[in-house]
Amino acid sequence: MTATATRELTLTQAMFDAFATLSGDDNAIHVDPEFAARTRFGRPVAHGLMLCAILEGVASGLVPEGRLVAKAVQFPAPTFADEPMAFSATLSATEGTRVTLAVEARGRATETTTCVGTLTFEQSGDGHAGR
Repeated sequence: MTATATRELTLTQAMFDAFATLSGDDNAIHVDPEFAARTRFGRPVAHGLMLCAILEGVASGLVPEGRLVAKAVQFPAPTFADEPMAFSATLSATEGTRVTLAVEARGRATETTTCVGTLTFEQSGDGHAGR
């Protein structure tokens, strides 16, 4: 049996704006609809690290005492505001105290993968995070 955790969420422009304020990444592609309309995307896109943060939250449900030690992700397509998304994490490997999860963000309506990769967590021998 494979362990999987999921979360469905519709990101909004207000969330993009809040993440820009929090992170300091106020690149116009994320927060300026007029600018973004003139790009190949045609409208604002989510911050990649915002997607990673959501995926890390989903993954931590499978490794609640884990400490993130490695992340490898790609963004094959943009994530737009107001499109329902499914975020998932699936156990893919364990080696000693390391647990690797396959993660994915996918548009629910289009079935388009917008973020995909792996997150690796470290646990101490007693199941608690090695901090």
